[in-house]
Amino acid sequence: MDMSRRALLGAGAALSGGLPWRSARAQAANTIRIALLCDFSGTYRDVTGPTELACIRQAVAEFGNRGFNIEVLFADNQNRADVGSNVTRQWFDRDGVDVVVDGGASSVALAVNEVVREKNKVFLNTSSATSDLTGPRCTPNTVHWTYDTWMLAKSTGGATVRAGGDSWYFITADYAFGHALERDTGTFIKAAGGSIIGSARTPFPGTSDFSSFLVQAMAAKPKVIGLANAGSDTINCIKQASEFGLARRGIKLASLLMFLPDVHALGLTTAQGLICTETFYWDLNDRTRAFSARVRPNIGNNALCMNHAGGYAAVLHYLKAVVDMGVPAAKANGAEVVARMKAMPCDDDCFGPGTIRADGRKLHPAYLFEVKKPEESRGPFDYYKLLQTTAGDDAFRPIGEGGCPLVRA
Repeated sequence: MDMSRRALLGAGAALSGGLPWRSARAQAANTIRIALLCDFSGTYRDVTGPTELACIRQAVAEFGNRGFNIEVLFADNQNRADVGSNVTRQWFDRDGVDVVVDGGASSVALAVNEVVREKNKVFLNTSSATSDLTGPRCTPNTVHWTYDTWMLAKSTGGATVRAGGDSWYFITADYAFGHALERDTGTFIKAAGGSIIGSARTPFPGTSDFSSFLVQAMAAKPKVIGLANAGSDTINCIKQASEFGLARRGIKLASLLMFLPDVHALGLTTAQGLICTETFYWDLNDRTRAFSARVRPNIGNNALCMNHAGGYAAVLHYLKAVVDMGVPAAKANGAEVVARMKAMPCDDDCFGPGTIRADGRKLHPAYLFEVKKPEESRGPFDYYKLLQTTAGDDAFRPIGEGGCPLVRA
């Protein structure tokens, strides 16, 4: 297991009688431990991983000295649910972790979600997409911060159908995230009068050659091939689709989850014209530009995306709730911390003002972007142009439709 610690110390814990064991115990009682669980080595490394870790550390640094200590830990989940749940359980039982951030792949997040509820800790999901986390699998211990499959389906899928792409074939990552994204997008396609004429499930992780799946999709002659995948899977699909000349065949490629690091990896020549939805873009407004300028020295030449911003914003709001409650109360009851987070208005430089609903869904606007042509870009990471904005209240599934057991009928 790849794990590291970084202690960002506030006021030192008071010594009790000068005994080392009492000092260590007092230190632990006055320490909040934040653990980032995501992909540090595989498909989703660039859209989570080291850059999200830097953003979480940025949040801790900006939060400053509030009279208690903060430690940041991290581990690679290897995109495996068993690894993610085992690491999470060890963090709680052995290392005194109070909150797990991200989770990673949706299959991992769903497993972690149950461990967090069992241990009454806090789960701040910042990159796992499945909308089930605020639906039938919602718990009082989880906040779903950044985006979800329902929102992506409504924004990107709905826009593509309205533009004439009314017959779809899906290439779907064969695990919880891909299934949920295909399901939710299919609902919007059918509601708009479109049809789904086929789909192919690609093994996850481990698929790098998508040519056979693309050939199957082209043979069905859809107007749109929808990519229900993410990270390097999306990048490889788009590159190989370009080699097959899909545009010349009159088939549009719709990436249902694409991030700025994906565009950076593809290059504007290949990615130009693609549409995608994110809830954060570094060049969106003065506040997002200010955040990006602050964190840029710590992330090198990496492109920022909504997952990275989600780690920063969710941790910052969590720490505000800890201050409001006091450290002993926050460490004792994760569900109470989440309840306090829901009661407090959210506001940060990445997402602006927002709220957290009873089902754990964080509400903020969603932005539909088109990737710029090379000649339209003004400099590094200037890749998106804004097509439309969906307000937070409209961007996510209505609270009464998710089936969350926390929501009264």
